[in-house]
Amino acid sequence: MADPATYRPAPGSIPESPGVYRFRDEHGRVIYVGKAKSLRSRLNSYFADFSALHPRTQTMVRTACRVDWTVVGTEVEALQLEYSWIKEFDPRFNVRYRDDKSYPYLAVTLNEEFPRVMVMRGAKRKGVRYFGPYSHAWAIRETVDQLLRVFPVRTCSAGVFKRQHQLDRPCLLGYIGKCSAPCVGRLSPAEHRLLAEDFCDFMAGDTGRFIKRLERDMREAASSQEYERAARLRDDIRALEAALEKQAVVLADSTDCDMVAFAEDELEAAVQVFYVRGGRIRGQRGWVVDKVEEVSTADLVEHFLIQIYGESDSVPREVLVPELPPETDAMTELLSEQRGGPVRLRVPQRGDKRTLLETVARNAHEALKQHKTRRASDLTTRSRALQEIQDALELDEAPLRIECYDVSNLQGTNVVASMVVFEDGLARKSEYRRFTIKAVEGQDDVRSIHEVITRRFRRYLAESERTGELDALGDRAADDAGEDAAEEGAAEAVQGAGDAADAAAHQPIDPETGRPRKFAYPPNLVLVDGGPPQVAAARRALAELGVDDIAVCGIAKRLEEIWLPGEDDPVILPRNSEGMFLVQRVRDEAHRFAITFHRQRRSKAMTVSELDNVPGLGPARRAALLKHFGSLKRLKEATPEQVAEVPGIGPRSAEGIVAALRGAPGTARTDKGRGDVAGGDGEHRG
Repeated sequence: MADPATYRPAPGSIPESPGVYRFRDEHGRVIYVGKAKSLRSRLNSYFADFSALHPRTQTMVRTACRVDWTVVGTEVEALQLEYSWIKEFDPRFNVRYRDDKSYPYLAVTLNEEFPRVMVMRGAKRKGVRYFGPYSHAWAIRETVDQLLRVFPVRTCSAGVFKRQHQLDRPCLLGYIGKCSAPCVGRLSPAEHRLLAEDFCDFMAGDTGRFIKRLERDMREAASSQEYERAARLRDDIRALEAALEKQAVVLADSTDCDMVAFAEDELEAAVQVFYVRGGRIRGQRGWVVDKVEEVSTADLVEHFLIQIYGESDSVPREVLVPELPPETDAMTELLSEQRGGPVRLRVPQRGDKRTLLETVARNAHEALKQHKTRRASDLTTRSRALQEIQDALELDEAPLRIECYDVSNLQGTNVVASMVVFEDGLARKSEYRRFTIKAVEGQDDVRSIHEVITRRFRRYLAESERTGELDALGDRAADDAGEDAAEEGAAEAVQGAGDAADAAAHQPIDPETGRPRKFAYPPNLVLVDGGPPQVAAARRALAELGVDDIAVCGIAKRLEEIWLPGEDDPVILPRNSEGMFLVQRVRDEAHRFAITFHRQRRSKAMTVSELDNVPGLGPARRAALLKHFGSLKRLKEATPEQVAEVPGIGPRSAEGIVAALRGAPGTARTDKGRGDVAGGDGEHRG
């Protein structure tokens, strides 16, 4: 690692002009390419205050050994040069888009004498017309199979075409009418090319012209009593309509646009694109991005537009994005030059386009989720992640069982906590637990963490005592065990289709009750969502119980730092390491589980009614009373005789209801706030 001060440019040597700069390592390799309106102010920001830089940026600056730059005339030139250098040098610290799979296209080889329709992957070729991309090759084949009835374009390979020409006999498709058989001269090259161009026009959205022509021919054939020909034309129309049904109509017929949406976390991002042509979704494509440096959504949009459309000849008239890039005007000008016409770059605010962009965003979230699942399911990857955590935290053994705790609240109300368990790098949902905070009033994550850790490990000590694993246990632990057993019962475990079987297979069985014992396994590592205060609280809770053989650490959200008890400096796991990925995934799962429980409790609080506290009044009779009187206010104003008119309510019950309602201290508190819930470091959003 180099000291940035050793290669900092001399004062005044950096120009104030717009330009592009490159950081190089000790071997001269380019590790980062960036652009700036003012090279001086941008580069000085890397050297002015090293401690204020993001940890990932610190790593980049320390890896580099020198920096150089090139001055350009405009911001558009800076964008173009940045793209060229990223493509040429492939810098390790730049955002790089890679396909999460190889997408197939429907291609028409207009550069051949007899154009061919085929499925094509990989780099695009000059003179070939492309449609898509499609999510699956079979989707292309189904569409082509329908269209060949009307547009019998050649689909065979060059070898098959040459062989059939030498035999002077068409292939099977020629005999069944799904190929015009240009190999044996049934169509001239000009006629076959016209057929291929009609196929391309239909795929490009000019569908009405062909359907109307076939309908006209069908009516003429029927009026001329050529019923067999009319029937064939009818089937051709149905084939075209079937092909169109596979492409959902989402916007106006004149709409041609690409819709781009992102799903991201601190380490990675997934991007999905829907290609809308003629108001129909013609294709879909996705990428996964390693966020090697700290980038915002707007930065991701900029990188995406440069890298995907940088050399593309299919830039649409409109590109819809979740956020505009930092240099919107320059980017719009660059895309317009690439397209050879005006390009509109905007964020939809309402209407059908906004709705469709939300659908694209849901696809991006699902793609990111699937990517993480595939990554986490690999045994070698999980083993490497656990080893990296062990080395970074200097543990005696790999943390095969990790428990993570998170606290959620909304402005100090309905405070809850979660405990999630990962064994061998995989979630063990049958052992998740959730807690209602009892001893803490208001928003105090530190005391809440202390309470949760104390309650969890008292239960662990109590379970160990009952099975003879411990010879003695303090009275306080025994007293608390019964209380927590009632609260954190089996109903608090995550309910899922496989949870019961999973619990039976992995939890120890209590010989007295025959049920799986709760809190029986100790973890190798306790992870809390928070910084030094939360970590200190967790360690203090364990020390008070005499538990000193379990490692504790915390992960702070903002910079993804790992904090150990009593340490002044955090542990920084490598940016793209499997260990960091696993720690983040465990933390995110605890956060999700805590928020879910909090929302359940908040939702329940919003439906509390004074009728719930009336003795002997069940759900059916409560519903009957509200239906009869229309509101709780009218019910409270009613006399016992009026209440007794409700079916199922007798005179004595009516008197009890009126007495209970009129003697009630007030309306039960409800929470009608419309805020989101956050956890971890006490953060909340209103």
